[in-house]
Amino acid sequence: MTDRAQVYARIIELIEPLNPKKVALTEDTSFAGDLEMDSLTVMDLVASMEDEWDIVMPLNMLPDLETVGQVADAVTRLVTK
Repeated sequence: MTDRAQVYARIIELIEPLNPKKVALTEDTSFAGDLEMDSLTVMDLVASMEDEWDIVMPLNMLPDLETVGQVADAVTRLVTK
């Protein structure tokens, strides 16, 4: 069983290589505003998460996921289905 704390910690690890400015990563860190990720980088991150947990993140879900915490919540829901 994967709990949210484990999911959150792993997401932080997956973001690190995509965070060249070394922005501090918190629950409220936003992908567009704080990390300045473009859509291609976001899709790379999504692919990494899908591979990590063997899940599929519906594309219609992505626009609602603006922060690291929101992504952790969404992945946790998908993993524990």
